[in-house]
Amino acid sequence: MVNNYRRKIVLFLFCTGLFACNSDYIIKQRGYFKIHLPKKAYQSFNIPGYPYTFEYPLYGKVVKDTIFFDQQPENDYWIDIDFPQFHGRMHISYKEIGKKNQFDSLVNDAFTMSYKQHTYKASAIEPVPFTTPNGVEGIFFTLKGNTATANQFFVTDTSKHFLRGALYFDATPNEDSLLPVNQFLKKDLEHLINTLQWR
Repeated sequence: MVNNYRRKIVLFLFCTGLFACNSDYIIKQRGYFKIHLPKKAYQSFNIPGYPYTFEYPLYGKVVKDTIFFDQQPENDYWIDIDFPQFHGRMHISYKEIGKKNQFDSLVNDAFTMSYKQHTYKASAIEPVPFTTPNGVEGIFFTLKGNTATANQFFVTDTSKHFLRGALYFDATPNEDSLLPVNQFLKKDLEHLINTLQWR
């Protein structure tokens, strides 16, 4: 009776194993969470007293930048644009060209911040000069690889105004997972640049 019972168990396990091996095994590709991107729509940043105006996305929130590496910003015109749903922030710093801030020095600093701080992580850095419809000139830096920022720029009139922007995320840098959001927000940075005007 015990032998009969063992035979039934062995037969059951054998049949189960036989039928279990018939299904096709599919390797699942590594993936990331789906990101829902909002519709593009813009609003004006036009606060009296600021030396610049521009348009920024409705899904962004402007906040005054009060700390720069544990110090006060150089002037009151430094702001951040927060993108809460993406855990992103665009830092915008403004400097007036003059005795304290010479044009060549500001340009060198912008290149240094794009290259020196990111060269060890970046697989490529592409600086692209541009001139906007409003006559604003500058350089847009696209950084490839697992860098802290993939999009940076500076704009200037070469005589009085110099504005720099950089987009960061509150996440471990991963080019693949951040790519859709970086591409999406890069268009917003370009829109900001193209609508920027000096006062």
